[in-house]
Amino acid sequence: MGEAPKRESTGRHAFLVGAGILLSRIVGLVRQYVFSHYFGLRSDAADAFNQAFRIPNFLQTLFGEGVLSASFIPVYARLLAQGDEEEAGRVAGAVAAILASVTSVIVLAGVLATPLFVDVIAWGFHGAKRELTIHIVRILFPGAGLLVMSAWCLGILNSHRKFFLSYTAPVAWNVAMIATLVGFGGRVEESSLALTLAWGSVAGSALQFGVQLPVVLRLARGLRLRMATELPDVREIVRNFIPVFISRGVVQISAFVDGMLASPLPTGAVTGLQNAQTLYTLPVSLFGMAVSAAELPAMSSALGDEAQVAGYLRQRLNAGLRNIAFFIVPSAMAFLALGDVIAAGLFQSGKFEATDAVYVWGIVAGSAVGLLASTLGRLYSSTYYALRDTRTPLRFAVIRVALTTALGYVCAIPLPLWLGINPRWGVAGLTASAGVAGWVEFALLRRSLNRRIGATGLPAALLAKLWGSAAVAAGVAWAVKLAVGQHNPKLTAAAVLAPYGLVYFGITYLLRVEECAGALGRLARLRR
Repeated sequence: MGEAPKRESTGRHAFLVGAGILLSRIVGLVRQYVFSHYFGLRSDAADAFNQAFRIPNFLQTLFGEGVLSASFIPVYARLLAQGDEEEAGRVAGAVAAILASVTSVIVLAGVLATPLFVDVIAWGFHGAKRELTIHIVRILFPGAGLLVMSAWCLGILNSHRKFFLSYTAPVAWNVAMIATLVGFGGRVEESSLALTLAWGSVAGSALQFGVQLPVVLRLARGLRLRMATELPDVREIVRNFIPVFISRGVVQISAFVDGMLASPLPTGAVTGLQNAQTLYTLPVSLFGMAVSAAELPAMSSALGDEAQVAGYLRQRLNAGLRNIAFFIVPSAMAFLALGDVIAAGLFQSGKFEATDAVYVWGIVAGSAVGLLASTLGRLYSSTYYALRDTRTPLRFAVIRVALTTALGYVCAIPLPLWLGINPRWGVAGLTASAGVAGWVEFALLRRSLNRRIGATGLPAALLAKLWGSAAVAAGVAWAVKLAVGQHNPKLTAAAVLAPYGLVYFGITYLLRVEECAGALGRLARLRR
């Protein structure tokens, strides 16, 4: 296996994934901005929509990208690497048929059982707020089924190294929702707008699936929609699918716990949590997902004896960890020190006020506690999946959820009462406790994998350089913030965040952090 060409190709693939995610996330931020403009933060309708979206999103996440990346891509990519495209097509068709059948049954059952789901995940909602949540969930469920099939398309495209389309396809979903908000916002009252927006989400889900399907049909030769469970490769995917399905379910339970614990808090806690998660997932997706998604097919295609495969994976993993940390460390520092500027610049408009931005800052600062651990842990999990090991990440995910539930309850509900602070700030304790649990999971993943393939991880000297550079940059940005004031939130964000990024890049360049030189080199090539 030619190492240099492989690394160059994967670096380009990671860039394409990142570029696709960036475009999608930018449009997603526009969607959230428009949503905040029409709903604000202290809105029962906004809380109902954001909480309702968690329930069908559970289906998308369980059967979607994460599970297929872990179970389907390693097998499908291996068949492509071996040159057996006909068998790969049969396997892809079988997986599509199985997914479509199972998802259809779950969507139907979900629509019928919606009131039960709402009573669990939104147990703090009552009366009209609860009824609105039920109506929205029932509308959203079919759209979640379409997004599952969109994730199947992503698995095919990624295995064929077609990354950009798969990660820009969500733009169609976001655009549909933005068009719905702009078309109906201000013309109908908030409850009706929330219901209309749910229908816009379903239309966007169909668009997201539709834009990928033609390319998938061209790439997957020999595709046959038949539940060929007798094929050995299909059986392997199903065997891998079950523990990953449970593992992703456990992780989603953690997200559900966040929503459940936020639902009895004062109005605005659920929507504030959603806004903070929009910010939090941006660097995770741009840098963690980009590297992990590009590395998984390459890791899964590794050939050789056990020692050769272990050495290859170790080299790729360590390089990926460095690339992730270079961008995630300053992201976490920005959330901690400049979260109010970021939230105001992105969301402040209409009914979303400056005090709401400060509230979101508190929540996203809590999320920053575990940002690095969660993002690095994603790449460690991908390495396990490349080794066809889906059970080890499951065990550690269970531990993480148990900690998240216990710590989250204490920090979200009784702790604010003990400290004598407003109960609405309990959601910030909720995100911080989840970050602590993320660090525990990361430590377990790293220790177990190191025993298997050898030492991996980030050098202490590199971490010191990154955190030190980010701290100095935050100090400079804070001084700029005090100088310019808070007159126009978007201009303030530009004036504060631009020097923050420039100072961080400048210091890491002077400290000879190789990832900085690599990032600047890629930017220079783009300009040419």
